[in-house]
Amino acid sequence: MFVGQYSHSLDYKSRISIPKKFRDELKNRAILTRGLDNCLFLYPMSEWEILSERLRQLPLTGRDARAFSRYLFSGAVEVKFDRLGRITVPDYLVKHAHFKKSVVIIGVLNRVEIWSKEFWDSFNKRVSKKSEEIAEKLSGSGI
Repeated sequence: MFVGQYSHSLDYKSRISIPKKFRDELKNRAILTRGLDNCLFLYPMSEWEILSERLRQLPLTGRDARAFSRYLFSGAVEVKFDRLGRITVPDYLVKHAHFKKSVVIIGVLNRVEIWSKEFWDSFNKRVSKKSEEIAEKLSGSGI
């Protein structure tokens, strides 16, 4: 399970150092793709295969199923870690996530999310103000 928050930076070659705690679970390679809310999702291969199978089960005739599959898979790239624990982020994903220099890497259960610091701070501030309201809405889900 991925948990925690770490601050890092994007270097001039579009590389980001992934925290060792996360690398240990990601093994030697992972899938990086466009995420929701202008972040990137980084999946271990095992979780990517589970997600892929679930999306494969959706009806091809469903417009939203096709759209989400296209969104997720067309933006996906397999990444491997260099000897310093860095991954290279393709330009199209740097643009998608609005990365400048500072990034925030967070653990979210079965995946890692990579955010621009500005977008993360804005998102976190917005959600913090509504945390009790959100928790109440989710209470019917057994949380």
